[in-house]
Amino acid sequence: MPPSEGFPKYIVVTGGVMSGVGKGLATASIAKILQQYGFRTTAVKIDPYINYDAGTLRPTEHGEVWVTDDGGEIDQDLGSYERFLGSEIPRTNNITTGQIYKTVIDRERRGEYLGVTVQFIPHIIDEIKRRVRDAAEGFDIALVEIGGTVGDYENIPFLFAMKSLEREIGEKNIIYVLITYLPVPSHINEMKTKPTQQAIKMLSENGIFPDFILCRAKKPLDQIRKKKIETYVNIDAECIVSAPDEEVLYSVPLNFERESLGLKILRRFALEPRTDPDWRAWERLVSNIRNPSRRVRIAVVGKYVEIGDYSLPDSYISVNQALLHSGAQLQVGVDISWIDASKLEECPDNGLLHPFDGIVVPGGFGVTGVEGKMRAIRYARESGVPFLGLCYGMHLAVIEYARTACGLREANSTEIDPQTSCPIVDVLPSQKALLEKHEYGGTMRLGAYAAMLAEGSSLYRLYLETGRLEEDQAKLARILERPHERFRAGILEEGVPVVLERHRHRYEVTPDFVEPLEKQGLVFSGHHVRGDGTKLVEFLELPGHPSFVATQAHPEFKSRLGNSAPLFLGFVRAAARRKEGTEGETE
Repeated sequence: MPPSEGFPKYIVVTGGVMSGVGKGLATASIAKILQQYGFRTTAVKIDPYINYDAGTLRPTEHGEVWVTDDGGEIDQDLGSYERFLGSEIPRTNNITTGQIYKTVIDRERRGEYLGVTVQFIPHIIDEIKRRVRDAAEGFDIALVEIGGTVGDYENIPFLFAMKSLEREIGEKNIIYVLITYLPVPSHINEMKTKPTQQAIKMLSENGIFPDFILCRAKKPLDQIRKKKIETYVNIDAECIVSAPDEEVLYSVPLNFERESLGLKILRRFALEPRTDPDWRAWERLVSNIRNPSRRVRIAVVGKYVEIGDYSLPDSYISVNQALLHSGAQLQVGVDISWIDASKLEECPDNGLLHPFDGIVVPGGFGVTGVEGKMRAIRYARESGVPFLGLCYGMHLAVIEYARTACGLREANSTEIDPQTSCPIVDVLPSQKALLEKHEYGGTMRLGAYAAMLAEGSSLYRLYLETGRLEEDQAKLARILERPHERFRAGILEEGVPVVLERHRHRYEVTPDFVEPLEKQGLVFSGHHVRGDGTKLVEFLELPGHPSFVATQAHPEFKSRLGNSAPLFLGFVRAAARRKEGTEGETE
């Protein structure tokens, strides 16, 4: 149903003082709140960097690369939007400076501006507004998060564009929200408002004054600080909202609603709620995270774990959240330890892994820590510890099994050793032809692809249990109706159950090795068949093991609070059962 007359409305979210204050979570939370009031809501992320997308950015600097169903490689904030809204957001909802300038320059080269001097104003600004408007089409309210911090030079075009959009649609149809940070210097132990005052001043230099200020801090904002901000920046106290640190991310919208933020925003837009919010299911899941009936310890063995003196779990934030979702659904507390795979190479007795109830080897690229990851996989396989391998984690699980269970000592991936004599994992011949032409983009599988499941497999039972088979069947029907998307379905067999998971990879399990590995006991329980008939491995499992499962995909990108990714749900449940079993043995 299209929005009513006078829609869409826009909420522009900016950040002050410093980066990393939680603009993405605040944006997602506001979107969730407005959705609860009955409004069709979406969110847009603007990234001021010149990169075209996030695909080539370093995870240790920018965090995880989020992948959309339609194949976009996006800033991780889009992941927060999808997890909170429970809906799929397209790649076009991410806008970068690189995209804007490339589009304008391409138009100029095609002669679309003949006779016109192409300039920052109006051409760059118009392209920004066009993309924001296109993303908002069909929705009641669109949130637009501008990355970076107020005062950054690279933000200026986007702030200018939002002010220009305000002029076109009228100030009653746009709201500005500033997320700011209030530090508490340890030597004086007092919350300081001066950085917030400075951030508001810098924002006003762009002709924008915030309608709402969300005050991030370790502790809730007290009345003295709220009054000081009200006095110094001339904003009503009710528009100054406390946003203290929350141990559970999903409690952020609940915290905002304690100050009636949703109603205040609707009042500012002169809108009435369409429905009465029902947070009961959400509150129950948050309570399960806070007060689980039991706990498990999970080791995530990865590459992007540390930089200098700091750990970086944001490199795997979707894995973290998918584990949390499953724990909330099962009333199991999930204690995650991030283990640098390289350190396992220095631990011959696997002592680092002994305390854990389950092991995850997530996606990644390159050779760093490979032997440590395979050591973790072998330990899980031989010790009966639940294991979940994701993308690269599946590749390494296949290689480890080929080496130690099948006697193929030279088994490897050409990503690790291009000259290996036993390429269990490799790029396909059609991909190699593209690589020789330096057409790297065409060699990756990006976005949602269909996988046919073997009925009777543990994977099939998990997808059936969680309702994903029915859900994905409806999505598959929509893909088949779009000629430009049909390749994602591949060749399907009538009557065979199909699921859709997101991908981000270049290398595949070599089809010629599938049958020999299956003869040695490994089960490949899901496949994608390309249009040229090539059969690609999507899932594997090991019969007789409590839970040894891996996938070529990234199911963590489809996990939601209250709608856990099936593989993660099965993994956490198996870890909890193992924990209970070992405790029983101890008793």
